[in-house]
Amino acid sequence: MHLTKMQGLGNDYLYIYGEVSEPEKLSVRLSDRHFGIGSDGIILILPSGIADFKMRIFNADGSEAKMCGNGIRCVGKYVYDKGYTDKKHLTVETLSGIRELDLDAKGSKVRSVTVDMGKAVAGEKSTLEVDGQKVEYIPVSVGNPHAVIFTPDAENVPLTGIGPKIEKHRQFPGGVNVEFAQIIGENRIRMRVWERGSGVTMACGTGACATAAAAVKKGLCREDEEIQVVLDGGVLRIKVLPDKTVMMTGPAETVCECEVEI
Repeated sequence: MHLTKMQGLGNDYLYIYGEVSEPEKLSVRLSDRHFGIGSDGIILILPSGIADFKMRIFNADGSEAKMCGNGIRCVGKYVYDKGYTDKKHLTVETLSGIRELDLDAKGSKVRSVTVDMGKAVAGEKSTLEVDGQKVEYIPVSVGNPHAVIFTPDAENVPLTGIGPKIEKHRQFPGGVNVEFAQIIGENRIRMRVWERGSGVTMACGTGACATAAAAVKKGLCREDEEIQVVLDGGVLRIKVLPDKTVMMTGPAETVCECEVEI
């Protein structure tokens, strides 16, 4: 089987054009960073009857995700760079609905992609109890669920300790993505993430959108202006429009082409 490893700000997936059998098991096997190729999961690129392409995302634990912001940017680069399309404006079908992409290409290669991520629905502040302590968060849906927690020190949050406890908290029966965010400047946020189904990742596109939406709701950032979200893997540029639609711009890069025996 031929695969292409790609990454958006260090959020890396293995991309396959076409269907595969038992993608859940395949993702677990290939994502292992010691006994597999190593990735945050696999992404299948497929034909669509309602959009230019369709994507399916399987996390490193085999669970299927509804949406991945970094992953969908790489889908845009994949189909353009490999000649499956010559369009620079694409539609991609996901489990969270159809997303629109604008490709920034230099020559025959895409360098960055802007994605219309749809509306981010930020709820009211809520609390949950973890290890006997109350944690405040803003619930946000960007087609998938997020719990955004504002903290004075995002760098030193014990992600591997508290992340899985919040992800699988009884308050979130289907699990949740967890973002820890710190305002570090004007319309600038430092964010670290524990992704549902994958754990600590270098970046999370939907998480960055959710965090920006939560910051706008709390009055910490301004809507309709660029918000820089600084992740472990780099910076995403987010804009929350007045109607709550979120636009995300960031890089997409190919790491390598590879083949694996299955």
